Amino acid sequence: MPASKLLSLAEAIARFVPDGSSVALGTALESLIPFAAGRELIRQRKRSLTLIGPISDILFDQIIGGGCASKVRAAWAGNVITGSGYCFRRAVESGSLEVEDHSNLTIAMALRAGAMGVPFMPTRTALGSGLYETNASLREFACPFTGDAVTAVAAITPDVAIVHVQRADEYGNAHAWGNLGVTREACLASKHIIITAEEIAPPEIISSDPNRVVTPGFRVSAVAHVPWGAHPSPVPGHYNRDHQAFIDYQRDSRTLEAFAAWQARWVDSGDDYPALLGEARMASLKIKTRALAEVVDYGY
Repeated sequence: MPASKLLSLAEAIARFVPDGSSVALGTALESLIPFAAGRELIRQRKRSLTLIGPISDILFDQIIGGGCASKVRAAWAGNVITGSGYCFRRAVESGSLEVEDHSNLTIAMALRAGAMGVPFMPTRTALGSGLYETNASLREFACPFTGDAVTAVAAITPDVAIVHVQRADEYGNAHAWGNLGVTREACLASKHIIITAEEIAPPEIISSDPNRVVTPGFRVSAVAHVPWGAHPSPVPGHYNRDHQAFIDYQRDSRTLEAFAAWQARWVDSGDDYPALLGEARMASLKIKTRALAEVVDYGY
């Protein structure tokens, strides 16, 4: 049997995310965002991180506000409900944060190239756009077969991808469902993978549905059991998006003083996160209506 990869989230972050790492986060777009891992990065005072992802919602803003990031390679950073991410904006305006602008497609192509082990992916996207002005990893060239202008999107190979899933076994084999975004590409492109999971399941549960395995366990460095680890983003089958949390965060990040108070309460207090949320709030977010998939038969 392989060795168990089950660690606490704090130990996984301490071991596999040293200062200066490039970290892929929020790879499933607006769901399954690993917010608990982001809070742990802040709690451990990680520094000079490069944050990689398509749409991370307020996660990148929080990590930037915590002083952890020096660069962002992303399609968007902010607050999906309210717009601007104040910590991100302050860092850009002060010159303390380098930004490499992407579209959702170019970040996907970059991670796909990294996953395939090739130096770049060719695409027609971004031609004629302003992305070339801020992104040196995009180059226009002539297709050797047609002579048409195409974009070369340089590969991105993160040091670590942090992925939240519905369930995983202790050996790193993980099930995720819903919109996966670029999760599979990010996992294959990264040197290390940290899985945070709502549930730790027996290996036979995971192996019973192999097509739902988001990445094979032998590629995973650590697994952490983190219920509510994606809150306030939704986890299909577990809980809904907490819209109020995003509205509250706009107020709680508007100034440096407000963000410091937010961090003191939600990150540095060391309090149990579900306890901070409270039973009533968690009950209001729990899934009320089940929408089960049809049973799949792998019989032979």
